[in-house]
Amino acid sequence: MAGPRVSVIIVNWNGKHHLGECLDSLVAQRYRDFEVIVVDNGSQDGSAGFLNSRYPEVRVIGLTENKGYAGGNNAGLQHARGAFIALLNNDTKVDPEWLGTLIATADQEPSSGMWASKILTYADPGLIDNVGHLIYPDGLARGKGRLERDKGQYDLHEEALWPSGCAGMYRKVMLDEIGGLDEDFFAYADDVDLGLRARLAGWKCTYVPEAKVFHKYSASSSAYSPLKAFLVERNRIWVLLKYFPPEMILISPLFTLIRLVVQLYGALSGKGAAGKFAKQYSAFSAILILLKAWFSALAGLPRIIKQRRDFIRKTRISRRELYRLFRTFRISALEIALKE
Repeated sequence: MAGPRVSVIIVNWNGKHHLGECLDSLVAQRYRDFEVIVVDNGSQDGSAGFLNSRYPEVRVIGLTENKGYAGGNNAGLQHARGAFIALLNNDTKVDPEWLGTLIATADQEPSSGMWASKILTYADPGLIDNVGHLIYPDGLARGKGRLERDKGQYDLHEEALWPSGCAGMYRKVMLDEIGGLDEDFFAYADDVDLGLRARLAGWKCTYVPEAKVFHKYSASSSAYSPLKAFLVERNRIWVLLKYFPPEMILISPLFTLIRLVVQLYGALSGKGAAGKFAKQYSAFSAILILLKAWFSALAGLPRIIKQRRDFIRKTRISRRELYRLFRTFRISALEIALKE
């Protein structure tokens, strides 16, 4: 028998308190041709038992250890039967039309391989979490529209850079072609790595404003933890080294310096994510995290160089098109540093 058209994959780690609302919103989908796969990353809070008793129709893939966002989703991909793969965070609630609008758009776009959702904040649905991604010249990415009041400014179907890993849909044949998520990333920027790899391979991405998702930002981890800061900084370096043109890599330290100066201002003034981090941790902690991230990134350099060489052969877009993407979806240091 033919499988479902869509496989929805949810990675869970000690998120039992989020799963009920997330799965109930999937049960309420008007589009019905889908399966749900929950990958449990070795949770100790009874998540697996809760799923088996309350949602017997959900396929639960139990892992013995926490393999992060990337490893968890890759485990789910191994069991997915759908022609489309929807990746969804466990700390979300989706609109009843979410999957239906994504599929309706995908059916009209054979050259697209990714579709981005309109992600709103759970606590205040009038506030935007993100509508796809933007990217800074040193490899750091951030959600487009982050914390803007939703006034209809993002209500048109348009090109997106790639979907947020929080809630996006991917064509399975594309994932088979370019590979899954890079498990060495563990968490954070793994969706950036996947999306940029797909764009370089020639696949397009469309933003679908009717596909609404309500997200409890960083509820499944921590918005300003040292681990998150470490992973974000290390992983953006890997993204840079894997996919950026050589001339952009050479000039990237200047952009990093500019960003760090603005983030220092944010820390001192209490503004943005840097300001929030500074309220909980010392300046010495921040410097130590940066150094650890840079050394960890360098330790992975041999693997990154090999991946870069392998993927250059699979690149299908021109240098001109790549620069167009970086120019169209560029984010400023001010926006990165001074927004939460």
